[in-house]
Amino acid sequence: MTRFAMNTVAMSACVVLALSGLLGVSMPVSAGSAAATSAQKTANGLDAAARARLVGEHMLTLQWLGWGDLSGAGKVVVEEAGDTLPMRGEQRGSGENADDYVRIDGRIVAASRDGFVFEGEIFTRVHHIANGNECRRSGTFTFKATGKRRYWRLQEMDNPCDSATDYVDVYFRGI
Repeated sequence: MTRFAMNTVAMSACVVLALSGLLGVSMPVSAGSAAATSAQKTANGLDAAARARLVGEHMLTLQWLGWGDLSGAGKVVVEEAGDTLPMRGEQRGSGENADDYVRIDGRIVAASRDGFVFEGEIFTRVHHIANGNECRRSGTFTFKATGKRRYWRLQEMDNPCDSATDYVDVYFRGI
């Protein structure tokens, strides 16, 4: 094989690995690592490490419902149900935000070291956004942790019902 051909193969492998990481899919690097990768991978694309990070109770916040500490955080629970990880929870406001909330209901369909893909619905109601009406998002959403943050943030932040940006955060367990 020529040096050009070897470089092309190496670059192609890097592109495949980079794309697989963005999609939360594990790809074997060599025949020797294929067995280890497939042994860790489950039917729904979540490896053992991703399941360990996700299954359990997490704090859930929407920035409009409180700033500062996490004393008013809601909770979201990720359960193990065979080859799927159902995820449900809510945060409710207090005081002048008593009727406001964020609610999540769906399932995690893929995960990587720094985030996960959620299919389902996200409902928000904030008294000063969308005339105080509930805003429903339905579909596939990405949550990512960046830098030293100890939470995964919804990447589709633009509120589809108004010109606002919603920070929906799911915190790592143990915070």
